[in-house]
Amino acid sequence: MNVLIIEDEKPSARRLNRMLAEVGVTVNEMLHSVEEAVAWFKTNTHPDLIFLDIQLSDGLSFEIFDQVEVKSAIIFTTAFDEYALQAFKLNSVDYLLKPIDDEDLENAVNKYKERMPKAQDVSLNFEDIRKLLGATAVEREYKKRFTTKIGQHIKMIPIDEIECFYSENKGTYAGTIDGRNYLLDTTLELLENDLEPETFFRVSRKFYVNINAIADIIAYTNSRLKIKLNTWSEQEIIVSRERVKDFKTWIA
Repeated sequence: MNVLIIEDEKPSARRLNRMLAEVGVTVNEMLHSVEEAVAWFKTNTHPDLIFLDIQLSDGLSFEIFDQVEVKSAIIFTTAFDEYALQAFKLNSVDYLLKPIDDEDLENAVNKYKERMPKAQDVSLNFEDIRKLLGATAVEREYKKRFTTKIGQHIKMIPIDEIECFYSENKGTYAGTIDGRNYLLDTTLELLENDLEPETFFRVSRKFYVNINAIADIIAYTNSRLKIKLNTWSEQEIIVSRERVKDFKTWIA
């Protein structure tokens, strides 16, 4: 719990700090004026809880909220009771009158803790993780075949017969192990969700390659790589420079 005290009387701030320590609350920061508080809120992560005196040396602490948006919970600490209504219009947990009583302070802290969302145990043991991974594997299925229209016929192309996918003249094609090319009704972008990532990798804006079809990998200009496939050889396949690192990881 991240806690802040805003109190212009430093002895009172130190006393409140000691009292909070006795109920198990650690104070992270102490501020002493409206001006100091506004500057602090503008440059720091806001705390979970603020103990806030109302009358500060340079004005009422309500002025802080006119200048910065503060979403922290607030426990007001003051010698005056006439500000209670105004205080509760803010995100107030409690309103403690000085001198602060130990029991009242502990009750206010407990009231804040009751308002905090309860943390849920999300720890997983090995068996839980294994089941989750297994469930994910079952849920995610990749395409086992593609279809293409040839005249009046629809041809099915098994995924293991495809050496690469490529784009040309606004069309997307499958290059197969028999050296043929089939126009598909899809795009390379849509293929990302259809292809098993351990088998197919997008080496450039133009090509996906099948790892099982790679016959050779050759160093190319500008830190790029050139790929030769087992049978398909219609065009040069170049791994783009920005994809080389990921490609090397993929084939490792």
